[in-house]
Amino acid sequence: HSPRLPPLYDKNSTMITEFFLIGFGRLPNLKYFLFSILLVIYITTLAGNVLIILLVSTAKTLNSPMYFFLSNLSFFDILFSTTIVPNLLHVTAKENGTMSITGCFVQLHFYGLSATTECFLLAVMSYDRYLAICNPLRYTTIMNFSLQLYLIIWSWIFGFIVTLTIVILVRSLWFCGPNVIDHFFCDFSPLLKLACSDTNVVKITNFVLATPITLFLFKLVVLSYIYIFITILRIPSNSGRKKAFYTCSSHLTVVCTYYGTLFTIYGIPSGENSATINKALSLLYTVLTPILNPIIYTLRNQAIKTALQNMLLKNRKNTFWIKS
Repeated sequence: HSPRLPPLYDKNSTMITEFFLIGFGRLPNLKYFLFSILLVIYITTLAGNVLIILLVSTAKTLNSPMYFFLSNLSFFDILFSTTIVPNLLHVTAKENGTMSITGCFVQLHFYGLSATTECFLLAVMSYDRYLAICNPLRYTTIMNFSLQLYLIIWSWIFGFIVTLTIVILVRSLWFCGPNVIDHFFCDFSPLLKLACSDTNVVKITNFVLATPITLFLFKLVVLSYIYIFITILRIPSNSGRKKAFYTCSSHLTVVCTYYGTLFTIYGIPSGENSATINKALSLLYTVLTPILNPIIYTLRNQAIKTALQNMLLKNRKNTFWIKS
């Protein structure tokens, strides 16, 4: 059945007061299946990333820059997922959903903030791996705690400024109707399609800010790993090469997944037939990417696995003493 649309206009203004999210309403037969899968993924995402933050903050073996950056990445994965998935669950359960215009821009801001800051963090983590492998003798001197904080804080600041600038420009547009967004969250491109005023300034600003920054950070990641691979190949022992590559493999997997989905989503030209494809790819980017971080690191990183085993063993001992 076709969902009933909310009123387009406020009584006292031609400016719309809310947006109508279609979500996956065109697939009503899959509603309960999608809701169940999304809920399980969201709970697992929260549990996995909170676990990484707890392990890094309590385990002495994880007291290094690499894991400090990883815990910050986990925080932004939580923010990223929480910005999108709870409302997505609501939209999926109702087969449609409404969001106030203010709520829509708040969601757009936190989505942009977490996505942009994660790009900076992945570049920072690549630089950290570059220093650790290509310049090991000076690594602890260069990557001291002050530099770690400096890199994290500026990642936050740059992510906040870029996102806020774009959101303010989008908020200044006039939305007079229609108010139907063929998506499951307030994304940049679907919002611009609904604007009644000229969007050229917003599009140009977004292109000038977001595109060069994303490409620059991606280039930084690629260059870091080129130097890392060259250094690894120069290691004489086979076991040494394997150990060096193994320390980078988890982060490299996360980087490839993150940028792969990001470039696929925004590389596909928008058109009448691409709405369903964009939603499917956005689902991969916004829902599955945040869960990959804890899965990849707990499966591939020996230090994380050891810290987790020690935590479980300690909890078992404490439980035993309490019972006895």
